[in-house]
Amino acid sequence: MSDRIVGVGLILLAAWYGWSAGQYEAAFADPLGPAAFPQLLAPVIALLGLWLVFRPDPDPEWTGGRVLALQAASVVLMLAYALLIVPAGYLLATTILAAVLAAMLGARPLPAAASGAAVSIGTYLLFTWGLELSLPGGTLFAGS
Repeated sequence: MSDRIVGVGLILLAAWYGWSAGQYEAAFADPLGPAAFPQLLAPVIALLGLWLVFRPDPDPEWTGGRVLALQAASVVLMLAYALLIVPAGYLLATTILAAVLAAMLGARPLPAAASGAAVSIGTYLLFTWGLELSLPGGTLFAGS
């Protein structure tokens, strides 16, 4: 039953996600516009939800304890990331998020910090140079 509940939730999320993506507006001349990727992703999410509704796991196992706590902490980290990306800037916020997630997955502190920085810089270059998208530079340390 739990798979079906998650499946219905994914279908509703996909419907909202696809609809709200159509409301995006941008002041640049990209022929596809900012709604293209979310609108392509929404049907995929809905199909995965349908799969869970019609083909649920016959004997699902729920995790508990440490695994559940790590999952909850990951959700809290993602919410904090969403709130901090504009004031802290993409590079700092993404470095911290990636490093903490790597540490939560078992990486030692130095490799976790190095991978966080590498992910942050690599994706920054991909988005800014490769895709020509602007990312928040941060206002936290900017002078007034």
